[in-house]
Order: sequence, then structure tokens, then C-alpha cells
Amino acid sequence: MKTVIVCASVSHGNTRRIAEVVAEVLGARVVSPEEADPLELADADLLGFGSGVFYGRLHPHLTDFAKALPDRRGRAFVFATSGLPELRPTPFTRRLVGLLEGKGFVVEGTFSCRAFDTWTPFKLVGGINKHRPDAGDLAAARAFAERLRDGAGPVS
Repeated sequence: MKTVIVCASVSHGNTRRIAEVVAEVLGARVVSPEEADPLELADADLLGFGSGVFYGRLHPHLTDFAKALPDRRGRAFVFATSGLPELRPTPFTRRLVGLLEGKGFVVEGTFSCRAFDTWTPFKLVGGINKHRPDAGDLAAARAFAERLRDGAGPVS
């Protein structure tokens, strides 16, 4: 199964760490939106999209990239890292999932975890979640990727 993960990790490398764990399980290549090759994406069986959360939303580089994708049938997953907890009625990944589904993708799962964050006002106290993602978060990301790989149906 050919998998490519498009990852916008711009602050502390939190999202990239999650992407690399998922990529290891799936045998995937991790690229930034700017590095993504349209031909490679078109040839992939599974596409992953990941970003840190900024003001409650995924990074605009990632969402703008997804908006520019051609409509196609395909499989995808979405993941996020955030300093603040996710609210169940409005998960951070919801907008991107809807965008991808509108383009014909079947989104097979989402994943999110807490991560080191120095967004103001947290910067004043040295940030929050200083040791996240931690071993437990990385293990959860690995388990998420294993469920995707093994075709366990929708995973969240």
C-alpha cells in the first residue's frame, strides 16, 4: 500500500514526530505541503494529512493544499496536535475531514493528541505540555496507524 503523509509542522516539531511514527508503521513518506508531488499523491493508495492546531484550526498551509487537490476517489486520514484539549462536539480535524470527503475521499480515521505549545499567553509561563507528545501519545499514534494498515474500519 503506497502511502504519503502531508504534514504541516511549523512550531516545535510535534506534528512531525506523530507523522514519523505513523509513517514508520505504514511505510509512508512524509512531506510538507510545499514538497508534495502531485504525481506521487495521485499514485498513492492512502493519503495522510496532519497539522498542529492554530486558533482552533489546522494550519492554513495544509487546508489550502487540500482545497487545491483535484476531486478524486481515494482513502485518507487526518491527524492533529494541540496544546489545548479537543472538544468532542467540534474536533480539530472536522473541517478538513469534510473538505476531503467533499472531494471524494473516504476518510478512514482521525487522530489527535496534546503537544507542547507556546502560543501567547502560554509563552509567558514557558509553554504548556512541555513533554508532549510523550511515549503514550506516540504509542497511541502507532496503534492508530496499525489499525489503518490492518483495515480495521473507521478509526478515531
